[in-house]
Amino acid sequence: MSVSFAGRAARARRLTAIAALSALALFPVACSSDSGSSAISGKAADQVSMNDQWIKAADSGMSAAFGTLNNAGDQPVQLVAASSPASARVEIHEVVADAAGGDKTMRPKEGGLTIPAHGSWTLEPGGEHLMFMDLKQPLRTGSETPITLVFSDGSSTTVTAQVRDFAGGKENYAPTTGDNAAHGG
Repeated sequence: MSVSFAGRAARARRLTAIAALSALALFPVACSSDSGSSAISGKAADQVSMNDQWIKAADSGMSAAFGTLNNAGDQPVQLVAASSPASARVEIHEVVADAAGGDKTMRPKEGGLTIPAHGSWTLEPGGEHLMFMDLKQPLRTGSETPITLVFSDGSSTTVTAQVRDFAGGKENYAPTTGDNAAHGG
């Protein structure tokens, strides 16, 4: 019986030693510093979230999406494109006042939007927004539509936006293709 007890004791000591060495091997990792970087990955898509997102209801033609983009990262993030299955194309737009009459005109925003580090950017009627061009289907009040946001680093994230009724600001659209259609955005 003493041989069996001695064998078990030696085995227990070996297991205890292995466990202690394993803990010591992990100790430097657990105690290391990451020099202040956030736990969020370096991809823009992992740093940006969108809240209060919604899309203007429309039967056909054009519509627009709005909401607040939030950047939890330590670096500014550049939104360069967007897409949605509800639309043939989605453009990032800005609204600018006409110098002559003060009328507001929508146009594609060159370079996209820069969301500041630890900051936000609001997409709103009468301001920057995501313009849905050539709707593939009606956008009905109460339904939801996915929007994929694409960033300058090539990463992307998809959010879901609710469709809402909204009369719009009756801005004019100044397209780059020569089409002079007017719409409410």
